[in-house]
Amino acid sequence: MVDSQPEGLNVYASSEQEKTIQLGDDENKVQEAASSEPEFPDGGLRAWLVVLGTICGSISTQVHLIVNALFSSIKCPSDSATLMHGVRVPLLQVFQAYYEETLLKDTPASNIAWIGSIQYSLVFLPGLITGRMFDLGYFKIPLFAASCLLVLSTFLVAECTEYWQFILCQGLATGIGCGTIFGPTLGVIGHWFKRKRGLAMGFTAMGSSIGGTIFPIATHKLIPLVGFPWTMRICGFMLIFTLSIANLTVARRLPPKNIKGGLLNLQAFRSAAFTVYCINGFVAFLGLYTVLTYIDVSAVAAGVSPDFSFYLVSIANGCSLFGRLAGGPLNVMIPMTLVAAGMTFAWPHAQTQTSLVVVAAVVSGVYVSTFALPVFPMGDVEDIGRRTGMALTVAAAGALAGPPISGAINTATGGFVAVGYYAGGTILLAVILMVMTRQLQLGRVWGKV
Repeated sequence: MVDSQPEGLNVYASSEQEKTIQLGDDENKVQEAASSEPEFPDGGLRAWLVVLGTICGSISTQVHLIVNALFSSIKCPSDSATLMHGVRVPLLQVFQAYYEETLLKDTPASNIAWIGSIQYSLVFLPGLITGRMFDLGYFKIPLFAASCLLVLSTFLVAECTEYWQFILCQGLATGIGCGTIFGPTLGVIGHWFKRKRGLAMGFTAMGSSIGGTIFPIATHKLIPLVGFPWTMRICGFMLIFTLSIANLTVARRLPPKNIKGGLLNLQAFRSAAFTVYCINGFVAFLGLYTVLTYIDVSAVAAGVSPDFSFYLVSIANGCSLFGRLAGGPLNVMIPMTLVAAGMTFAWPHAQTQTSLVVVAAVVSGVYVSTFALPVFPMGDVEDIGRRTGMALTVAAAGALAGPPISGAINTATGGFVAVGYYAGGTILLAVILMVMTRQLQLGRVWGKV
């Protein structure tokens, strides 16, 4: 009896020691897991040089607007019209009109419009491939190759004389070049910033505003002065400058990691937050580009001078600069996108030059420029490129379909009121989906994610 008690105590003591050892092991595992998480500089000269490079990359990718929203107004016969996204409008687009009147006289206007449509659709689509390559460590070579392709295609457009040449150079090559640069330059911010990621992404997004302001005005002014070929060459030299800075400063920081799932990681859609946010991107892009695509057309229809209506797109891009800087997490994107929805509803009722300027100035570019930012915390940092590429690919479908749908509505109704209600409604639905995404991240809808 005397010996049995110490034996029992020893058993109790040994079990407590095992628990202590086990708890110690668990704490060590937690500490090891915490120490294995990557640290972020969140500042410093090298990190901000990366931001400078991404700004220059964003400026460079705005060259695709030369074919779409960057085309300026020119004086043409009052009965001249072209089919743009299903809408018969005056010949407002400089390149479209230039091609129709000079180089591509025998090509239907609707076929010429495909040059811009192809280029625009390709800006987002390569993200699925380039995002995966980025995660695997292939960044510098694709960036340099895409930069060379973009510069070369811009110079070659000046030499094109046949329709297929414009499709190849100004449609395919320029679109692929912009798309290859666009996605990875967004993902690289996630390697250098965490706490200040929204601020860094805001600065990157400012490049889109700068490029979206400079390129249209430069194109508008240069074509009458130096002609179309030299306008394209000057744009090419501008791209050499901006893309050189991007290639010299932008770089990965974290080692590559081959996360399972291949090119398309369908397991990412197990996250309800990520799935709802991708759906939100598709819905939002169905309406977000409507105002920017048709505001100059609606201005001319309201009696505004075509020479002034061209600047409405530049005003929208320029005024969105500070809004893009403020963009970031969903709790910032949601109210600013709600403002964009309100302006889209109001746009068809703006019938004066002043009211159209107000609409152009207030329409927010925050959503478009910071769309990828909420995707970053929805998974491992090593998988940023692939997740961003998947989200951009889904959104690209909406961006490609949105303007033609708006054009079809305009053709069917003979005005822009129904177009504004359609586009504003899709943006409003996107706001609701963003709210759901935010609640899912907080674990308040459908349980914790």
